[in-house]
Parts: sequence; structure tokens; C-alpha cells
Amino acid sequence: MDNDSVISRLSFHLLRSPARVSILGFALLIAVGTALLMLPASAAGSPMGFVDALFMSTSASCVTGLSVLDIGRQLTLFGQLVILLLIQVGGLGILTLSTLLLMMMKGRPTLSGQAIIKDTFTYGEGKQTVTTVLRAIFITAFSIEAAGALCLYLRTAPSAGWEQAAYPAVFHAVSAFCNAGFSLYRDSFVGYREDWIVNGVLSLLIIIGGIGFVVIADVKNRFFSRKTTLKRLSLHSRLALSASVVLILLGTLTMLYMEWNNTLAPLSIPGRLLAALFQSISARTAGFNTLDMGIMANETLFMLCILMFIGACPGSCGGGVKTTTVAGLAVLGISRLRGFSRPQVFRRTLTEASMSKATSVVMVSAAVITLAVMVFMISELGGISHTQTKGRFLELFFETISAFGTVGLSTGITDTLTPFGRITISALMFIGRLGPMVIGLAVSRERVNRFQFAEENIMIG
Repeated sequence: MDNDSVISRLSFHLLRSPARVSILGFALLIAVGTALLMLPASAAGSPMGFVDALFMSTSASCVTGLSVLDIGRQLTLFGQLVILLLIQVGGLGILTLSTLLLMMMKGRPTLSGQAIIKDTFTYGEGKQTVTTVLRAIFITAFSIEAAGALCLYLRTAPSAGWEQAAYPAVFHAVSAFCNAGFSLYRDSFVGYREDWIVNGVLSLLIIIGGIGFVVIADVKNRFFSRKTTLKRLSLHSRLALSASVVLILLGTLTMLYMEWNNTLAPLSIPGRLLAALFQSISARTAGFNTLDMGIMANETLFMLCILMFIGACPGSCGGGVKTTTVAGLAVLGISRLRGFSRPQVFRRTLTEASMSKATSVVMVSAAVITLAVMVFMISELGGISHTQTKGRFLELFFETISAFGTVGLSTGITDTLTPFGRITISALMFIGRLGPMVIGLAVSRERVNRFQFAEENIMIG
């Protein structure tokens, strides 16, 4: 068999699956970003080493926000623009570019590949073409980012200067909408923690970028359509919006209760409410902070871990196991407690396929996080007695959840990680952004069951 034939067969097996194309595309984006960040033109001082450049490129491409350096001071304008470009491409999703590639190749994805495209770009029986959806995604994203940048610019320009405020406004608008959490300010937005306009604009960008393009389109068709007959929101949109509202409110209330006399103490009463609300919104996927994570109470950090694990909505810029996944499992549990054999919500019954996928996503995600925490315990603590490392476990656990959920919040230990720890975090961000199930589909072979074994019950509980 000649080399051309081997390459052709290999290319066919790799590119016929959108999942594999996504992984290859993301890996290529990270590799290019790493190379650019290692250039002397990217660093204000000494050029970055490979591990740090790989970490920063992965964090930006996966719209995480974890950083081992102060990008506002230690990166040049060129380096910051590289980070911004990686955030934009990663936020919109390499899967969109991969789908365009497949259309250009006139390839036909496998059944699993079609499922991924359907889950990402459509709901139910969507009839829009991929090209139409992609066009709408780009137009919507750029329009929202431009509006957000303009609002931030008009707010910060009087104090920062009309010329100096333009670039930070654009950078932070893109970072917020893509749920990246990268900031040009050393302390993120702590300096604006009582500024209602800045916090409001950032919160709206984070929420819109985190609910998913499907929900945005559905809400637009429902409330802004020229048709006289209003269409009802899809079950997906109603569940995603309801779960997001509940999580934001619960996060705000628990943050107020747990941090009232701690990190919120120096603020005014309205300022405490604003800071708690912003941190609840940002914690699920964005990674901006207006409060000091390093001095928060243990129970607050654990609550933030739960929010980061849940994350944003499907098909959005954010990570995590997704709101509808957890909401679906919650509906399943409540329905069973009420005596229903099938999960019911909003006068609809959730499918068995959806519940099976939700269970698989949570289980795979929990397994990945458990393995990563164990690796961190070994690499960062090295068998040291727990009496000498009190508090370190929670910090490593928090960092792990933040990386997997592509959030970017940190208690301040990111730049203290060993090179092996930084590589582990990079791998975790990569897996968390693409999703464990996409990774599994990409490396697994599809099998058709020609027969089924007899069923038998086991004892549960």
C-alpha cells in the first residue's frame, strides 16, 4: 500500500467525524497560539517558555481565564491581541469551523457526528441549514460584543481617557461574551465592584454568551418576530432559562449569607448585593471576580465549585456539564419522588435518550475530575502529611473544577503550580471545553448491536 493511499484512508477516518475534526482543530489552534506566545514580541520581558505558553494558549482557546502571568503588564500589545484572537475563535467554537470544513468537503458525518451537530446547533426538529445557523451565530456574536464594548467605553472613557479606554472596552467585551474571564487588570474587576453600569454590562454579556445561540434565536423568534401569532419557547429554552435564573438567585443568596461579614463586609449594602449577584453570574462559567477568592470562606468556595461544575447552557461559549443536564436529572428525581415513571416538566415528558446522555455526561465528568484531583495531590503535595498542607486540598479541588468548567476563577495558586501541574491543568481545560462525551465519541468505534442479552434486575440503594 503506497503512502498516498495510507494518508487518504487516515484523513477519511479522521475528518468524517465532526468530533475528531473539533479535537484536531482545537489542538491546531492551541499549537498556533503557543508558537505565537513564545515569540519575543509577545512578552514584555523575557520570552515565555513552552509550558507557560502552552498553558496560556490553552486557557485562552478554551475560554477559561486561568493565567500564570499578568497579561496587562507582562504581555505586549501583540501578545494581548494573540490572547484576544484565541478567545474569540475558542468562544465561537471550533466546531462551527469544523462543520464548515465538512460542508466544503461534501462529506457525510456519521450518526454520532450528526448527533453532535444537532445538539450544538439545533433543538428538536430544527429545519435550518448549518450555513444559515453559522451566519446567524457570527452576526449575533459580533453585534452583541460591539454593543457591550460601546457601553463599557462610554462608561470608562471619562475617567480613563477617550483614547485609552477603547482597547480595554473591546477586550473585556469579547472576554465577557465568550465567557473567558481574562482581564487586563491585575485584580480583575475588583476596582469596579460597586459600579452598577460596568457590572451590569459585563453580567448581560456573560449571561447572553452563556445561554447558548439556540436559546437566543428562540427568544428572538418568540418576542421579536414580526408574526402576529407568538410562538411558544421550546422545552430546551424554557428549561435552560429557568435553570439559569434559579442558579443565579441561589448563588446570590448563598453568597450574601456566607460572605456578609467576610469579603462583602467593606462594601455598602447595595454594593454587597451587586457583588454577590455578579459573582454568582460569573462563577458558573465567566471567571471574572470583584471579590478576593483567596480569602473566601470554605463553604463559599465549595458552593462556587458546584456552580462551576454545572456551568453554562449547551451550545454556548461556556463549559461545565451544562444547566439542562443538571436540570433534567433534577426533574427526573422530583418526578420519581412524586410517583411518575417518566420525568415531566412544563407539561412535557423528557426522553429516555436525554436522561441517558445527562447521566453519562455527569458520570464521565465526575470521573475526569476525580482523576485530575488525584494527579494534583500527587504532583503538588507529593505525599506530604495533611497536617502540613491544611487548606491545600480545597485550593487544588477548586482549581480543578475551575479548569474543567472552563471558568477561570482561582484562589491564587495557578502561578505556583509545578510544570507538570500546569500541563495537567492544560489537558483538563482541553477536555472540559470539548466535553467528555465528544472526546469519547471521537476515539471510539461505532458498533451495531445485532442481538441483546436477557434483562435482569439488580438491587439499587
